[in-house]
Amino acid sequence: MFEAKLLPPLIGGATAARESVHKGIATYHLLTGVSPADAEIVADSDFDRHVLASILAAASMDGGPLPDKAGLAAHELAALLEQYFPSIEIKIEQSAAGVEANVTDEVAMVRDLLLSRRSTEGDIGRWLAAMIARRAIEPDHLWEDLGLRNRGELSRLLSRHFAPLAACNINNMRWKRFFYRTLCEDEGLVMCTTPVCTQCNDFDVCFGDESGESRMAERRRDVLLQAESQIVAGDWPI
Repeated sequence: MFEAKLLPPLIGGATAARESVHKGIATYHLLTGVSPADAEIVADSDFDRHVLASILAAASMDGGPLPDKAGLAAHELAALLEQYFPSIEIKIEQSAAGVEANVTDEVAMVRDLLLSRRSTEGDIGRWLAAMIARRAIEPDHLWEDLGLRNRGELSRLLSRHFAPLAACNINNMRWKRFFYRTLCEDEGLVMCTTPVCTQCNDFDVCFGDESGESRMAERRRDVLLQAESQIVAGDWPI
């Protein structure tokens, strides 16, 4: 199986417990050298690294094999790490080097939708299509499932790498909902029972607020609160 040494060795039970709480933050920091909150994303190249690190960090938080949670085959994940995070030590057992990702029909449909509307060249668009499609089956808002800091980062990601698709979301529909509605329309199917969105009982499902605290910011806050309580209780490890 694939093994990415994304977390440093842990010493002591208390340290291990805290590390498990903020595994996503630790993974992101190891990949980029900074915490998610401090990421500089003005340049497109920096933004791309931020996005990839965020997705891998979110996938690591879910437990289980990282390639499966991230939506890539082991060899694809190894290539991504080598290209964008070359300082990370990786190891792939020979028996797993040729294994393909286990992709469901639902994930494949969203992936192919994204691939058909790419706006950038190179491997990253292909990787992102697979990663976004896989993370889209998770239960939260898509920007949260991708480990991003807010919905605006997701909109920038889609506008940068999948511009023809992003440009069609003129009414700012929730992205997951928009993907599936587009798939239905491409197949000639009718997804909605009302002709006007404002008359629909599911309006908030499609267009509701998607603001909130990111998953990694949430974990960071929990860690700080835990550390504070331990200090007060005199239980801080030395």
